[in-house]
Amino acid sequence: MLPPGTVIDLDNCAREPIHIPGSVQPRGVLAVVREPSFEIRQISANVDDLLGRSVHEVLNQDLSALIGIDQANLIRQAAATFGDLRQRNPLELTMEVGGLTRPFDALLHREPGGILLIEIEMAYGERPFSFPNTYQAVRNSVEELNRADGLRALYDTAAQAVRELTGFDRVMVYRYDRDYNGEVVAENKREDLNSFLGLHYPASDIPAQARAMYEKSWLRLISDVDYTPAPLVPPMNPDSGTPVDLTHATLRSVSPIHIEYLKNMGVRASMSISLLRHGRLWGLIACHHYAGPHLPPYGARAAAEFLGSTLSLRMVDRFDEDQLREQLAAQSLLSHLTAATHNDAEPLATTLLGTPSVLDLLPATGVVVNVGGEYGALGSPPAPEQVAAVAAWARSTGEEIAVTESLSRDVPAVPVDPEIAAGALALNLPEDQYVIWFRDEAVRSVDWGGDPHNKAIAVQEGDQIRLSPRKSFDRWREVVDKCSEPWAPIQLESAEGLRANLVEELYRRTRSALRVAEVLQRSLLPESIPTVEGWELSADYRPAAGGRVGGDWYDAFELRDGRLVVLLGDVAGHGLAAAGTMAQLRNVLRANLFAGATPGTAISDLNSFSVHLMPRTFATVIVARIDIRTGHVEASSAGHLMPFITGSVDDTPTAAPIKLSPPIGVRGATYVTSEFDLEPGQFMVMFSDGLVERRTASIDEGLQRLSTQLAASRDRRAPRVSAAMTPNDTDDDVTVIILGRR
Repeated sequence: MLPPGTVIDLDNCAREPIHIPGSVQPRGVLAVVREPSFEIRQISANVDDLLGRSVHEVLNQDLSALIGIDQANLIRQAAATFGDLRQRNPLELTMEVGGLTRPFDALLHREPGGILLIEIEMAYGERPFSFPNTYQAVRNSVEELNRADGLRALYDTAAQAVRELTGFDRVMVYRYDRDYNGEVVAENKREDLNSFLGLHYPASDIPAQARAMYEKSWLRLISDVDYTPAPLVPPMNPDSGTPVDLTHATLRSVSPIHIEYLKNMGVRASMSISLLRHGRLWGLIACHHYAGPHLPPYGARAAAEFLGSTLSLRMVDRFDEDQLREQLAAQSLLSHLTAATHNDAEPLATTLLGTPSVLDLLPATGVVVNVGGEYGALGSPPAPEQVAAVAAWARSTGEEIAVTESLSRDVPAVPVDPEIAAGALALNLPEDQYVIWFRDEAVRSVDWGGDPHNKAIAVQEGDQIRLSPRKSFDRWREVVDKCSEPWAPIQLESAEGLRANLVEELYRRTRSALRVAEVLQRSLLPESIPTVEGWELSADYRPAAGGRVGGDWYDAFELRDGRLVVLLGDVAGHGLAAAGTMAQLRNVLRANLFAGATPGTAISDLNSFSVHLMPRTFATVIVARIDIRTGHVEASSAGHLMPFITGSVDDTPTAAPIKLSPPIGVRGATYVTSEFDLEPGQFMVMFSDGLVERRTASIDEGLQRLSTQLAASRDRRAPRVSAAMTPNDTDDDVTVIILGRR
């Protein structure tokens, strides 16, 4: 019973300590014995009813006080001889009870701390090792299991064999899905009973801690749901002061919530046999009896448990064979795709959408690839803006692979038609790249044994609340819509393998492209700059952190008439594409200036060239042409940061009087030439935005830092200024060119 005010939910069931109930089912007697003295430390209270011994007569006495000297010696010998007592069970005992000699089965199990659990049941039916029909039935059933073609035949054969062995009214093979919802996949029953085949049951019907016990104790029998539990005396183990763990005791009393659950189903006796896959619970063989209490002989139960183990092995073999075939097919496709991505002549996106494609690797309605600067699609994916929203959701998960079977549930803000895309699987790749598969809606109906959404399990009784399992088990059909087919484990493995390859390939290609871009960029920077009498000219270029090659460039050369040209440009972007764009702009601008064009005219012609032949280009540039005899400067800026003019130390640098015009790439822009003079002792400092931009500060703060630095230092060489402004790695290229008149 729970105290008033307790919140009632399914977690109460999940927290129930079912492994330490403190009582047993009264069909047998449980003795908790301490080894090696074999002193009885606890005994179930029904010892008088079953064995004619009082609790006080046997408690704290030698085991012989309970079962006699000869039978106690048999147990001592077995305990001393066998490490794994489970394989020796049962020990066949004969005891005199009520003046009659009766056969008993003793089941032994060791617990930590020197505890030996001894369960004593009266033996009904033939004994297991002298019952040829039971052996024959097991042998024939095992042969049928070995001959079964497919999982369905395995399930049906097992259900029939267990029912024939145990005599239950209904035997079902019950399989879990990945969320531990159960489905009845095979059934053998009395003809007059309604069928449960195909029904589903929610995971809450068998809580997690009960499933964990099924992995440890493979068979559980409730011979009479109306039994009165026989408590252990004393309730706590005297040696440890704690309840005894009865996980492995076949007599273990079961949860009253589960008893009520069975009664609500009309079940009078039940038995379950665990089906395991690689040590984890995969399902159950569930046996129900309706006519009244039912106690199969231990031999029949042992044979049924053996069949369950055999079914587990055959099921695992069959399942693993099917899995292996799927894995080999997936690995073959993945190997083809992986090999194809190593061809540097093909863009990655083209490779992934070729033959075979990523749509062959993971069957879906459509797939979108945004990799290596290329965007492509196969099949029927959603609209690009919806794809972008799903990609943003996938990144927000923080997972390498984001998976959903219901976009409407997990990404409700994206109005995607489920007939086009109900589920998605996304590979999150570096720099916001991605591959996303979409699956359309797979409407399906699920037949439940009762409404799984009815979570009401609280029953009010006076001032207290009692947990009560659901009472409705009528067939309840749920239509599942707005969901795709689930993404299978093998498909998730294939996605993980593809992502790992793509990350590696992107890195390899990026490093290769960066090496090419770096060589290209450095080949376009002047090997040396002019030395001009009466003037100081210095330049410095520093690539971004991590070796990212950007679009910065500078140039300095003398014209035929003796004037000096200095310029600095910055192309948007990084990598080989930015370096290639920079190369074209640099050559066009250099040719225009060398032909005699003014800075404004040269930039105008450069913009026309870019708009017509390189329409996606965006760049800034500043050009200055200087008469070295007079210090007269002609300059033009296309969206670039204004140079600083600075004189002696402590003088506040000022922005050069150059009119700012739009960046390169703006159709119809005009560029003018501004004029001013550099006086003796003055310097003109030209720089790229990487010198003053920081993620943690505004550009105005960066310009102020540069102004302060120039005013405080007598050293006006470009490398010195770069080093002072960028002591650590930066996220962007840094270029500085400084011209000073002595």
